[in-house]
Amino acid sequence: MTTFVDRVELHVAAGNGGHGCASVHREKFKPLGGPDGGNGGRGGDVTLVVDQSVTTLLDYHHSPHRKAGNGKPGEGGNRSGKDGQDLVLPVPDGTVVLDKQGRVLADLVGQGTSYVAAQGGRGGLGNAALASARRKAPGFALLGEPGHTGDIVLELKTVADVALVGYPSAGKSSLISVLSAAKPKIADYPFTTLVPNLGVVTAGSTVYTVADVPGLIPGASQGRGLGLEFLRHVERCSVLVHVLDTATLESERDPLSDLDTIEEELRSYGGLDDRPRIVVLNKIDVPDGKDLAEMVRPDLESRGYRVFEVSAVAHTGLKELSFALAEIVAKARAAKPRQEATRIVIRPKAVDDAGFTVTREGDDLYRVRGEKPERWVRQTDFSNDEAVGYLADRLNRLGVEDALVKAGARAGDGVAIGPEDDAVVFDWEPSMAAGAEMLGRRGEDHRLEAPRPAAVRRRDRDAERDEADAEYRGFDPFS
Repeated sequence: MTTFVDRVELHVAAGNGGHGCASVHREKFKPLGGPDGGNGGRGGDVTLVVDQSVTTLLDYHHSPHRKAGNGKPGEGGNRSGKDGQDLVLPVPDGTVVLDKQGRVLADLVGQGTSYVAAQGGRGGLGNAALASARRKAPGFALLGEPGHTGDIVLELKTVADVALVGYPSAGKSSLISVLSAAKPKIADYPFTTLVPNLGVVTAGSTVYTVADVPGLIPGASQGRGLGLEFLRHVERCSVLVHVLDTATLESERDPLSDLDTIEEELRSYGGLDDRPRIVVLNKIDVPDGKDLAEMVRPDLESRGYRVFEVSAVAHTGLKELSFALAEIVAKARAAKPRQEATRIVIRPKAVDDAGFTVTREGDDLYRVRGEKPERWVRQTDFSNDEAVGYLADRLNRLGVEDALVKAGARAGDGVAIGPEDDAVVFDWEPSMAAGAEMLGRRGEDHRLEAPRPAAVRRRDRDAERDEADAEYRGFDPFS
């Protein structure tokens, strides 16, 4: 049964925004008291947060689909809808967030570090928020925006100071069990260690962590054995420790060839050339192991390695090794730059940035792309003529119509707003504003207007009567 997972593909979906409400206030003796439709609630976000108590991505392996709550729609009486519930997903320290193409989106290190993986949709405005001096009683409201959806990849890279690498059964698990309080599974067969084990070591005033990485074999960087799956766990370490078996029973192996093989796999994986190395000759409690360690030590030192002869069983040479590792870790920590306070980077838009683009596709199709036009389309209820006219006015004020004219669009050409897989397409008319005005004076209700004076009403009534009489007699008095 799987107990440790360090790479998962997660399908996240933020909550949709609630729709705005189109409502008119009504009460006794005041049947039309003005618009009072409330705004829709915001959709919930999906947020990844580092939690030190979480050590695996197992939960997301079993349940890869996660969705936040939707916002509630607005209601009459100026009541706004409730915001959707945010979804907080705890992840282990050292989790890297990538997109499907492998680009890094976030590197989550440190308790409480967070990343919004999917942002909730905005709630739609109610007709009360859309009312203005020109549009006193809008008969429509804006729709809520859909929340962001997408697929992300989570990779766990163990946050450790020291990484123990070597062949299977080289004694890495035994070594970490005596250096720290960790209790990994130990046996004399290959691939005993199936998951990285972490241990905390105290040497003087320095406290550091040691990771026991599952055994590597030739071809690990290309996917053989367990190496490729777990090589990512050595990326964050400050020092690599080669644990070499001096008492192996395999005749074709020896410490020097084992070291060359592991180094070749590390080079093939990449990104680890700058890490300091230490060589540990393990199992010197075995007579043949002690002799072989003394034989190969000069060759290793001639290559520039610091060499330690140890025995995890007899607890020989462990103190010297632990203090040597503490010294290297302390130097690495001191060399790291101090973390500066978070800075807010402000990138103002260019003065000539219209906020949208118009491109010609084919002979009679023009595509409009931009944050505002696409958002306005998503918020429009196309079953409501007044809402469509409001969209036309917004696009015209933004300059979309002028840009279409400059691009060479003619009456009847197709205009698509949005990406190819999710666009609204319509036949363009040269004057969107005129088309919008044909819908009437949107949102105005003559019952809400102040009463006209009696003299004005008599004058209009007499003019209408004279016009009707003239039409009946067959002539036009105004010609």
